Amino acid sequence: MSFVNSVIAGVGSYLPERVVTNHDLAKLVDTSDEWIRTRSGIAERHFASDDQVTSDLAANAARKALEDAGLGPEDIDLVIVATVTPDRTFPSTAVYVQAKLNIPPCAAYDISAACAGFVYALSAAHDAIVRGQVKNALVIGAEKLSCFLDWNDRATCVLFGDGAGAAVLSAEHGGEGGRGVLASYMCADGRLACNLYSDGGPSSTATVGKVRMNGREVFRHAVDKISDAVMRVSERAGVSRNQIDWFVPHQANIRIIEACGKRLDIDPAKVIVTIEKHGNTSSASIPLALDEAVRDGRIKRGDLLALASLGGGLAWGSLLLRF
Repeated sequence: MSFVNSVIAGVGSYLPERVVTNHDLAKLVDTSDEWIRTRSGIAERHFASDDQVTSDLAANAARKALEDAGLGPEDIDLVIVATVTPDRTFPSTAVYVQAKLNIPPCAAYDISAACAGFVYALSAAHDAIVRGQVKNALVIGAEKLSCFLDWNDRATCVLFGDGAGAAVLSAEHGGEGGRGVLASYMCADGRLACNLYSDGGPSSTATVGKVRMNGREVFRHAVDKISDAVMRVSERAGVSRNQIDWFVPHQANIRIIEACGKRLDIDPAKVIVTIEKHGNTSSASIPLALDEAVRDGRIKRGDLLALASLGGGLAWGSLLLRF
């Protein structure tokens, strides 16, 4: 029996030109390359220039995804941007991306789920496609996290970077065992928000605020909940975890990634890791890692991918798809 599913038709990414190494940060805060590498696995990250906004990063990544998909702006029916660093409080960053790419009138909105944002956005786009509402959705994770880091908090400020990744999700008729999204799982627990958040906001402080994190608690919840989310989508899709070709986790901390892989019994050779070069780019980290692995030939058409993440909220989720 044939049915409509959503498949990834193209991917793209963008990193700002400015590369900031651990040695560069050691000149600004009381830290060292060894301290940062040992605790996070990060060696460098990219920072956007002062005149770049999140929609600039997002639009650059989106152009590459459209080119990879062989589609033009006129083919897009939906734009979703996952971000916690919007250009403005309102309107959405998605409408600015829409305007910059000259995409005709269509639904365009943001999703704020922090590091879980791209998984949430993919799931939302998938739902719109299988319901017949749209044919081609542009899904982007983009962040300019450098704009609200506290440079007096050395445990946090050294972890984050800027960037954007994008995917074009398209409708495709197929059958069981074909390409596309097989299952998704999303969850959040606001009682845990105190562990990772911004201490500012329009209605509370009328400021952007700074990133605040309880690293020990975030680590514990990330390993538990990311692992559980992958188990849940595997069960929903009726596949065993040893069938997963590539695990593409949120790039927050190398120790979290390794712990999740071990708990899920996934071969380390099947885990996509880009944190050393990118740092934690929140909602941009999974699409950045996905694009890199596609471009270097690791991920191929037909491969089974498990995407998973946890971030502020705390919000977490996973998505299983056949690329």
